[in-house]
Amino acid sequence: MNRREKFLAAVAGLLCVGAVILVYYSANIFLPVFVAMVLTYILNPLVVRLVKWRVNRTLAIVSVFVLIVLLTILVGFFFASSLKAEFSTVQINLPEYVTRLYGYIPGEVKSWLDIETPEKAYRHLNAAVEELRGVSFNIFKETFAVVTRAFSSTLAFILAVLGYFITPIYLYYFLSDLPKTKSALLDLVPERHRGRVRERFREVDEVLSAFVRGQLSVCAILAVLYSIGLYAIGIDLAVLIGTLAGALFIIPYFGTILGILFSMAMALLKFHDILHPLLCLGWFALVQAAEGGIITPKIVGDKVGLHPVITIMALLVGGQLFGIFGMLLAVPVTAVLNVFSRSLLGYYRGTTYYKGV
Repeated sequence: MNRREKFLAAVAGLLCVGAVILVYYSANIFLPVFVAMVLTYILNPLVVRLVKWRVNRTLAIVSVFVLIVLLTILVGFFFASSLKAEFSTVQINLPEYVTRLYGYIPGEVKSWLDIETPEKAYRHLNAAVEELRGVSFNIFKETFAVVTRAFSSTLAFILAVLGYFITPIYLYYFLSDLPKTKSALLDLVPERHRGRVRERFREVDEVLSAFVRGQLSVCAILAVLYSIGLYAIGIDLAVLIGTLAGALFIIPYFGTILGILFSMAMALLKFHDILHPLLCLGWFALVQAAEGGIITPKIVGDKVGLHPVITIMALLVGGQLFGIFGMLLAVPVTAVLNVFSRSLLGYYRGTTYYKGV
């Protein structure tokens, strides 16, 4: 590598470091861009398929947008109707739930909370409600001030909120320019290395496609199965708990654990026995077995190729370092790193050192 090439490499490195620092300190602004990039990756296959049917790319993007909006309205209407009916049932049963929950509280805790009798408990509850009603509007101003400080400044807060409203604009341009972007990035690679880089990109695309699109499909199926089972058992808020458990399965194991806890708690409050909580646990176990043995292998396949222990460790490390977003990104990032680690392992096994030549 001559002096000029070293200089260009140093400049490129500095630009990369500067870009990382910029994104880190402007995370609230770049988060909508990141969301648009993820949606671009999810929706691009639909656009490509329409383009193959000789539909103009712009018209294909608009058609996909219209389809997504219609599906969102349809699902939202169904979900809202189901929740309205479920909350009406819960409202009717709420006094009974409160009484049963009060009965589960140990006597020592009741004494410490000064709620030895139901009358005292209701009196404290009514007092708390009255205090909440009497809260000054200043609390809202203070809350807004804290939120704006968390976003560094009022202007940054406004820009961050604005970013979410213009996410569809980001999404449109990303989908429109994606073929040009791929070609431009590939043109930056020296021609002698393009074959290997194209092969790595293909493997990364297979892994991400298997996880992102496959995992979303698995989440939707699990949400339906969980909801049907809990509704059949007779659990209040069955659709809400089932949908929440399925949606949060985008973080492996997380949604299932929450779904088990919420459903068993609702079953215990409603039926006051051990049978129905065990039925909830059994249904989640059955669906989880079907997910691991049938649903995920058929939809996701073995493209991700991560051992369960590695998956759990990646989730814990991602959550520890970056919170909920770290947990969301832990598995796909680890899967991509696994692609490059396999490539490096293949290179190492081809060296003279490994072969002992």
